Amino acid sequence: MNGRVAIVTGGAQSIGYAIAERLAKDGVKIVLADINGEAGAKATVALSEGGAQAVCIQTDISDRASVDAMTADVLKRYGQIDILVNNAGITGGSAPLWEQTDENWDRVMAVNLTAVFYACRAVIGPMRERKSGAIVSVASIAGKEGNPTLLPYSVSKAGVICLTKALAKEVATEGIRVNCVAPAVIETPMLAQMSAETVNYMTVKIPMGRLGKPQEVAAVVRFLASDDASFVTGQCYDVSGGRATY
Repeated sequence: MNGRVAIVTGGAQSIGYAIAERLAKDGVKIVLADINGEAGAKATVALSEGGAQAVCIQTDISDRASVDAMTADVLKRYGQIDILVNNAGITGGSAPLWEQTDENWDRVMAVNLTAVFYACRAVIGPMRERKSGAIVSVASIAGKEGNPTLLPYSVSKAGVICLTKALAKEVATEGIRVNCVAPAVIETPMLAQMSAETVNYMTVKIPMGRLGKPQEVAAVVRFLASDDASFVTGQCYDVSGGRATY
């Protein structure tokens, strides 16, 4: 994948950074599209010190204009977009349905699902022109099973899985592959957004008996973004330690 260009949303930290770091090892040019400019700058320096060619473009992925501007910037810099990794997301906190607010629902949907729609739509034109591209989105096992007290999050991730399958069929004959991964509980700061009860509920369901690591998610994303997965599209790969029930 040497010389290819990848956009990683939310790539400044946690799973996103691990993905960027993994792709960079294969010579991929990294664009970190992150709302946190300070974290993005630090991540860019760290990647560069490791030998990567990386830049950060501060982006609010829930804002269409911001996503379109970021995409235009990438095309101006590199002339191509080969890989899009839709990684950025939020949990929205833990609460049963009757305690969920309109504001929380709207925010979780905007960041976790609508943003994926915006980003995919922004890059699909350039990818179709070149008859080449790979899109990998980070969904969640919650999108398959539904986690109590994380209803907006679960629904948004189910939407990502469905968007993946629908878009993959639309571009299957155009050299573009669209897949997603569904992690279980991964050791990231995002766990702090959830109650201890919710985290425990998810963890005890993992047959391996441990949390996943960002690098383990990144390895699967790297596979799906590479030519090694040339006959793989419209799929959702679980990274769950055996948790998935189907």
